[in-house]
Amino acid sequence: MKVKKYIAPSMQEAMKKIRSEMGNDAVILNSKEVNTGGFFGLFTKKKIEVIAAMDPDVPSQQKPSKKPAPFINEQSKMMVENPQVLKQPNDDLVMEIKELKNMLQSIPTTEQSNMYPEPLKEILEQMKNQEVHSRLRNEVMAKLLEFWYEQNGAATIQQLKEKQYEFFEAQLSELSFGGISYQKKYINVIGPTGVGKTTTLAKLAAECVIEKRKKVAFITTDTFRIAAIDQLKTYAKILNVPIEVCYNLDDFKNAKEKLANYDYILIDTAGRNFLESQYVDDLQKIIDFNDEMETFLVLAATAKPSDMLAVYEQFSVIPINKLIFTKLDETSTRGPLFDVMIRTKKGIAYTTHGQNVPDDIEMATKERIVEQILR
Repeated sequence: MKVKKYIAPSMQEAMKKIRSEMGNDAVILNSKEVNTGGFFGLFTKKKIEVIAAMDPDVPSQQKPSKKPAPFINEQSKMMVENPQVLKQPNDDLVMEIKELKNMLQSIPTTEQSNMYPEPLKEILEQMKNQEVHSRLRNEVMAKLLEFWYEQNGAATIQQLKEKQYEFFEAQLSELSFGGISYQKKYINVIGPTGVGKTTTLAKLAAECVIEKRKKVAFITTDTFRIAAIDQLKTYAKILNVPIEVCYNLDDFKNAKEKLANYDYILIDTAGRNFLESQYVDDLQKIIDFNDEMETFLVLAATAKPSDMLAVYEQFSVIPINKLIFTKLDETSTRGPLFDVMIRTKKGIAYTTHGQNVPDDIEMATKERIVEQILR
């Protein structure tokens, strides 16, 4: 096997040298930035050092490939240790790229960052800033690197971003987005304390009353906080809708009978410590979760992804239709929302970005959520 080190101003120049001397059968074993020239460490220039190898035993009559060889980190020395990989015909380049994707996903992101071409580094940095989960970042970067080589290293940043958008959109393709379906009479919001359930419920009620012209009523089971009842009573007065307070399942059934003539009943629940499973059990003793109810789990976008997933796990004994994310105005990152959707397999109904009622709420769409993550 012939192994040689190349130093060039850029990866593109290095690839040209490698192809001209070793041909398209060469395999890149490692690359890194190096400082050259200068005096006493000053005025040095950054260049790319690439170590390439080729197997002289590969038959010369093979059909030459128009695609550059995969760009591989030194951790993938299996390419050297397994000579069968090096002796693959160029027609199997697609398989090599797939293997490269798998290897990339197993290497920590911090180790990968230096091995990407500049346009891909920019995309990786953006996803890090948006706190996209490392697992998802690795999947995206593997696909983009594959596309980069398919385009012979000539893909534009716009083309790469379009591919990135397609990946995120495809991940959400089977999830349901959009607001209230208006197929169920009862609309229920659940979630931990402090996420803004009562304010969100008031915004939903305003949509029903003002935009849909429907007869709406409130039921609150949040008897844990006196202020919560007063807050919802204030919203009920502004919207000119009735409100019933329920302490147990019998109260809830009586309230349903009393409000039977209304089009939609919006239900507010108490926010408690999500680590206490007893709270969810108590909730089921008060509210009759049946086929007539559409339930939204409200989460704060400012929370840690692990906490949001723990909340979902705790409430998952209740049929949850979609998620609502609040407090988007209090954070600049959207990546955790994506991770929660993927892990829970639940789409988003609404996002909220302030306390103003009936404003500061936006009905979610798949396209809008991906746009926010990748902006």
